[in-house]
Amino acid sequence: MSQLPDNNNWFTEVHTADGSAFSFKLTEKGKLHEEQTPFQKIEIYDTETFGKLMVIDGYVMLTTRDNFLYHEMMSHPALFTHPNPERVLIIGGGDCGTLREVLRHPGVKLAQQVDIDEGVTRASEKYFPELCESNDDSRAELHFVDGLKWVQEAAPGSYDLIIVDSTDPVGPAEGLFSEPFFRDCHNCLAENGMVVQQSESPLYHLPLIKDMYTAMGSAGFVGMQTLPFPQPVYPSGWWSCTMAFKDTALKNVDSKDIASREFREQDSENRPFETLYYTTAIHRGTLDTPPFMKKVLAGLK
Repeated sequence: MSQLPDNNNWFTEVHTADGSAFSFKLTEKGKLHEEQTPFQKIEIYDTETFGKLMVIDGYVMLTTRDNFLYHEMMSHPALFTHPNPERVLIIGGGDCGTLREVLRHPGVKLAQQVDIDEGVTRASEKYFPELCESNDDSRAELHFVDGLKWVQEAAPGSYDLIIVDSTDPVGPAEGLFSEPFFRDCHNCLAENGMVVQQSESPLYHLPLIKDMYTAMGSAGFVGMQTLPFPQPVYPSGWWSCTMAFKDTALKNVDSKDIASREFREQDSENRPFETLYYTTAIHRGTLDTPPFMKKVLAGLK
């Protein structure tokens, strides 16, 4: 839920269920863009301190100032955990920031971005061009179709890594948190395959993360690991992604140790590109799950 005060100088997203809200002070330009696509309402605002702000169906998606936190953590931990991620599928991610981060890795040979709403990408190209700088990379493919159908129809073993860069689990993204979807992901991953899914706030949405672990496990994944990271403009200011591993290559590994054991720490340390948040030490630190999360997630890996 969102609302604009009467003076129209602020954009506020209200989280009624959690009793909290986050506001942005707008510049005189205010709203820069508004469109209703066949799938959702997209708005772009100009803020005083966070740069451009994208809102979809009243919910904050990203800002110029802090999107690097999300995009780097959705990409680099998984890419430095898989042994050799050459074929990457991004479900969602229409703003193209995750695609940009994926293609910083020279070993990636193919990155397919599948988002149902082309309007998000076109708005990003205009208002967040820095996120779209890799759209013309020869390794990149942009497809504007249903991600659920895409993985249903993908050939077995098609991908090394699937990144589910989705919106909240409502509307078009609801099915991306379900067991049938994870089963389809499991089927189209190669033997060393991994999936990483944005998993909301560890503070506000831990029951959702628990349900994700159950769905991923039922679909055949093991070693689920949730990585918390700061994200000031999302509910609670604290967000997460959850990695999981295809079991066929890891049958004899203690599932509790998979994410730590598989982390290619030296490659992370020697990465040939700069980051604004992600570091080897931060990656290692996020593998230490806070005790309050361990109590809820115990036994689900």
